[in-house]
Amino acid sequence: MTASPFSPAEIAAEGIKPNEYEEIVQRLGRHPNKAELGMFGVMWSEHCCYKNSRPLLSQFPTTGDRVLVGPGENAGVIDLGHGLQLAFKIESHNHPSAVEPFQGAATGVGGILRDIFTMGARPIAVLNSLRFGSLDDAKTRRLFSGVVSGISHYGNCVGVPTVGGEVYFDPAYNDNPLVNAMALGLMETATIVKSGAAGIGNPVLYVGSTTGRDGMGGASFASAELSEASLDNRPAVQVGDPFLEKSLIEACLEAFKTGAVVAAQDMGAAGITCSTSEMAAKGGVGIEFDLDLVPVRESGMVPYEYLLSESQERMLFVAHKGREQELIDIFHRWGLQAVVAGTVIEEPIVRILFQGEIAAEVPASALAENTPLYPRELPAEPPAYAQQAWKWQVSSLPAATTAGIKDQSWSQILLTLLDVPSIASKRWVYRQYDHQVQNNTVLLPGGADAAVIRIRPLEQIQDLTTDLSKINTGVAATVDCNSRYVYLHPYEGAKAVVAEAARNLSCVGAEPVAVTDNLNFGSPEKPTGYWQLAEACRGLSEGCSAMSTPVTGGNVSLYNETFDANGQPQPIYPTPVIGMVGIIDDLSRICGQSWQNAGDLIYLLGANTKPQLGASEYLNTVHQTVAGMPPAIDFSSELKVQAACRHGIRQSWIKSAHDPAEGGIAVALAESCIGLGLGAAVKLPNLGLRLDEDFFGESGTRILVSIDPTNRSAFELYLQSQLAADWLQVGVVGGDRLQIIAQEGSIDLSLAEITQSWTMALDRRLAI
Repeated sequence: MTASPFSPAEIAAEGIKPNEYEEIVQRLGRHPNKAELGMFGVMWSEHCCYKNSRPLLSQFPTTGDRVLVGPGENAGVIDLGHGLQLAFKIESHNHPSAVEPFQGAATGVGGILRDIFTMGARPIAVLNSLRFGSLDDAKTRRLFSGVVSGISHYGNCVGVPTVGGEVYFDPAYNDNPLVNAMALGLMETATIVKSGAAGIGNPVLYVGSTTGRDGMGGASFASAELSEASLDNRPAVQVGDPFLEKSLIEACLEAFKTGAVVAAQDMGAAGITCSTSEMAAKGGVGIEFDLDLVPVRESGMVPYEYLLSESQERMLFVAHKGREQELIDIFHRWGLQAVVAGTVIEEPIVRILFQGEIAAEVPASALAENTPLYPRELPAEPPAYAQQAWKWQVSSLPAATTAGIKDQSWSQILLTLLDVPSIASKRWVYRQYDHQVQNNTVLLPGGADAAVIRIRPLEQIQDLTTDLSKINTGVAATVDCNSRYVYLHPYEGAKAVVAEAARNLSCVGAEPVAVTDNLNFGSPEKPTGYWQLAEACRGLSEGCSAMSTPVTGGNVSLYNETFDANGQPQPIYPTPVIGMVGIIDDLSRICGQSWQNAGDLIYLLGANTKPQLGASEYLNTVHQTVAGMPPAIDFSSELKVQAACRHGIRQSWIKSAHDPAEGGIAVALAESCIGLGLGAAVKLPNLGLRLDEDFFGESGTRILVSIDPTNRSAFELYLQSQLAADWLQVGVVGGDRLQIIAQEGSIDLSLAEITQSWTMALDRRLAI
């Protein structure tokens, strides 16, 4: 065979390794041309083919009674009952947001919305999981402000409420922010729209916006470490148009309801290349596609540019032959492009035509199914940093006296923790989002452990089994990850992530049902990076199995690394974000995290669970130490505590419920006071611990709840039957102070002090 027409540098520029190029030549029986090389580059990137992570993902539980569509489609779909179905998915837009925070975050929202309505679902809510470096750094403040602006711009303009999420700050994310967007949608079509092409001779329609040169090679860009050169790679970042996307939502849903659409695929990562090859491979057929018919907004484009462009708001349809004009008319009525640009063919290849010639011809499976896999072996032992961290003992800390520690009183330390940006109010963020558009947001951001959305069925949903007026169903959703836990012990930390996500749903009265995950990690090609990824996947798998929350899909974002001044790669903390959804049968039986009435009684469910300081926010903030082991989850106790919380809410006994997470029970008590400005007097159980462990230690399997005292007998009788002695009445709501007693130590603060510290933390830092 002749020598390669490409230099090693040109091959590497496409993200292709030398051995992968040899495999491409073998698959084709010849050297690829420039366009084909680009197609393989994007489709064989980690972002598209999961070549390092797919063997690990296979262990996830993916089936369940409510799962209608699992991994492999644009989004997962679950059965809500009453003939209602929910589509949901989470995806990342990390590297684009590091380069161009506004457009990177905005197009991340647009992309996840397309995954939802491509299934035939109307988007009803968006959540996001965000991570940034220290706010003391001006660059971090710029990235943070740009990302939040991009999310609010796209979501507000397209008319989908941003109802919840999480925001963390840590130097581990300096220069490599994480922007994960999750979307939910209510199925609006009679059948779920799949992506596999079918019907030899059926036309392939290009619909939506025009194609330009923006977003070139975005999938490859997302699958490599960030360097000084890549940070200037703005052409790899797409530019979105939320108003056009709104029209696209309506046009697609109208088109799907005609029954004329055989299959649909969002042109997301890798654009035309991905949509043609994935639709063909999933259907076991081929697609012939003519680039000359593609609507463009730039002149002089060549096949390589057409095929790798990630211009936004574009879709690919396979239509029933003879009904293409019916679909074209719908899109034109909405002011969108719609043309027949291809045909389904029998030969299982992707054939690209340009100016009357074949510009590319590749087996569809070689691009989308039969892609490289790199199963790796775990290191013989955990990395040195973890082994060193596990040696940490609480006895290494200064003595915790009645008065406090390190010349700080316990009250002062609580105020310090409430001022930590990761713990403090995210009001600065969510006040920029329209979280009430569509008028279905039941619990507003900042007021509960999870978002709650009213499911308001539309008349055009065709197979409802219940009278619309009798449906009072809601969906709860949360995104969660304590990445410090996962960094210190990926297996235990990942199990804790699943448990906390479910706990947050239980705190609003929802039954946890299913999961979508976003795995944000460093390089899997390095022993430490692969150990973190593999052990976290093992923990997620066990956690989802234990909580009966199967994984319906998600996203893998690897190579989240930047280079320090010495040229050494610095990976982020391993961050497996869990997006979990739950079902609420009766929206009149839910609650938030704030105390509701003076005189209500405060209980601690899971009262025998011992909190610990290892991996805690207290240890990090007060002692500048990241060490120890994260709390190990006892799923047997976890399930019982969560079930008791949900039952209490459904009986209308429980008026508020809150999960003590970062900062421990003292922070959780303060947060419960802030909402309606009601204080509390609390005495914590004596578990034989240090005072700082009592106040600020963290654990799973604990929930703070409050009840009306008239329900005391019924509630306690139920707790005794379900939790035995694993609960305790610890306090009473009322007054204008928070008073917490543990052993001989105490915290005593006015609500004004607590509120000022918690609410102004972000505003103060961003005003610099």
